[in-house]
Amino acid sequence: MADAPKSFPLPSSVKVTTGTEAAQAAYPYYTQFKPEDDQRFWFYNSMHFPEPMHHFDMITAEAAYCALGSFNTRVHVLPTTKGIDHRIINGRVFIGGVAVTDPEEIAARAAEFQQRAFYYYEHWEKLYDQWKDKMKALIAEAQALPSPSLPDLEPIETTHTGKGVAANHALIDTYRKQLEGYFRMWHHHFEFLLLGYGAYLTFFDFCKRAFPEISDQAISRMVAGMEAEIFRPDEEIKRLARRAVELGVDNHFHDEMDIDQVLAGLDQLGDKGREWLDELETSRNPWFNVNVGDGFYHYHRSWNDDLSMPFAALPGYIDKIRAGENIERPLDRLVEERDQLVADYRELLDTDEDRATYDQLIGLAHRVFPYVEGHKFYCEHWYTNLFFNKIREFGALLAEHGFFAKEEDVFHLTHYELESAIVDLMLAWSSGSDPRGPGHWPAIVAQRQQAIESWAGETVPPALGVVPDVIDDPAIVMLWGITRENLDTWLSDGAENTNELRGFAACSGVVEGTARVIRSVKEIGRIEQGDILVCQVTNPTWSPLFQKISAAVSDIGGSMSHMAIVAREYGLPAVVGTGSATQKIRDGQRIRVDGGRGLVTLLDEEKVLEDA
Repeated sequence: MADAPKSFPLPSSVKVTTGTEAAQAAYPYYTQFKPEDDQRFWFYNSMHFPEPMHHFDMITAEAAYCALGSFNTRVHVLPTTKGIDHRIINGRVFIGGVAVTDPEEIAARAAEFQQRAFYYYEHWEKLYDQWKDKMKALIAEAQALPSPSLPDLEPIETTHTGKGVAANHALIDTYRKQLEGYFRMWHHHFEFLLLGYGAYLTFFDFCKRAFPEISDQAISRMVAGMEAEIFRPDEEIKRLARRAVELGVDNHFHDEMDIDQVLAGLDQLGDKGREWLDELETSRNPWFNVNVGDGFYHYHRSWNDDLSMPFAALPGYIDKIRAGENIERPLDRLVEERDQLVADYRELLDTDEDRATYDQLIGLAHRVFPYVEGHKFYCEHWYTNLFFNKIREFGALLAEHGFFAKEEDVFHLTHYELESAIVDLMLAWSSGSDPRGPGHWPAIVAQRQQAIESWAGETVPPALGVVPDVIDDPAIVMLWGITRENLDTWLSDGAENTNELRGFAACSGVVEGTARVIRSVKEIGRIEQGDILVCQVTNPTWSPLFQKISAAVSDIGGSMSHMAIVAREYGLPAVVGTGSATQKIRDGQRIRVDGGRGLVTLLDEEKVLEDA
């Protein structure tokens, strides 16, 4: 009798948490699991959505996957993969790739890809400069949108100039422009990203064929040492730390400081204090327009909105500067190691043809790869922070008219529901009647807030459905770290050795230390000097914390995930894509991280069980 195919829980077997049924049903119908979804494989996208999703925040998945699929399927025409479908249950986003398996279709798509992608590769610098101009223009358009407001009476100029449009029309016009800009931003986001991965993957495949024994980590180190905008915010904190020491105001920065008191004290200090404050303003615009998450949650505020993250990093950098320690990213060493690796492996090639191909592929990877991280500053951070803050302005207006208690409650509405609430207010203002919203939304907001809190405490399966024979989407392997071998490990629940977790070797080095299990960005303040960070996923804007931690471990991620890239750029030992580190490792437990082997060992004698 043939063995039954290995399977994670089927989507149909996952029950909606009791008491949250209405909140689950409020997500758009096209994001709900249906019986036919049992036939497919899905995995929990904890890389981008590690926390339960507020209803408005689901626009971050919707807009992103609209754009990603468009460029995969219809614009650049990737040969073996199309877009990504997404579903949500109990506030958690699961995704499934759409593979191309028919050889004739693959061949036809490959011919299209050659015409389309290679034009971008040949004109990369010119098109990328245009891309930056497009993004800056899009940001300027969003900044120029007016704050929503409703006067008691129209200004007399409306009639005396023949304007012919009343103030309530501006509400719907502004809101729809905000949504249009956000969806357009995601199209810009994916214009180059998939091609950046594609160039690296082509080089990766060549190396695997030419050097059968080469490790994934060795290949990834050949593209390390990049200059990208997403690293600039951390560089600005270091600059501010150096200026504080140079100006003699460094004693104001310590772990117990009150930020408002520090700012007021420096302002009253005199010229040197005000000079440092001027330096702070220089850094803030634009470099503090980064959020503490990865750009998918409204409450992951930017450094400009909340200075806690950059200021928390200042004392550590200042102490190192006082001690004469180097606080710079080891860029020169990374470039030297990169160039030596590239040269060493080139010497192993036997033919001029192979060497020419190798030179071409690594040259292209070096040209395009900085975009893989650099785009995040403009898209997930600067623009997304601006977008969410504009939505907050609508929340404030609706709260002022009694639709709910506070502006943040607006994020419990889907983007469709928010438009209906805006129209409700427009109608009431125009007729002089009371809006219906104050009698409709408060109970719904409270219900959904309770659902978010309930879902936050639940254990989420890493995947759903039948395990495929192969994972043939290279991006899913490289970015999310989903391989057939990893899935088998997740299914076995580590039965072979409950004291070990395996994942991708992101950055070499062996470290023993105390595990600090962080399940939300709200908890990052618990990290102490020398801790090993254990999380579902991290991102480049956590890099100021890397001066504190000695190593990092994640549940999700492949060799080209943002965590793996950032770890290599900072020389931090790391293992990514373990599947269940945040569930298997106890906070405060001693562990060993072997970043070169992709191995995490639990050192305490007590076995940590998943249900402990």
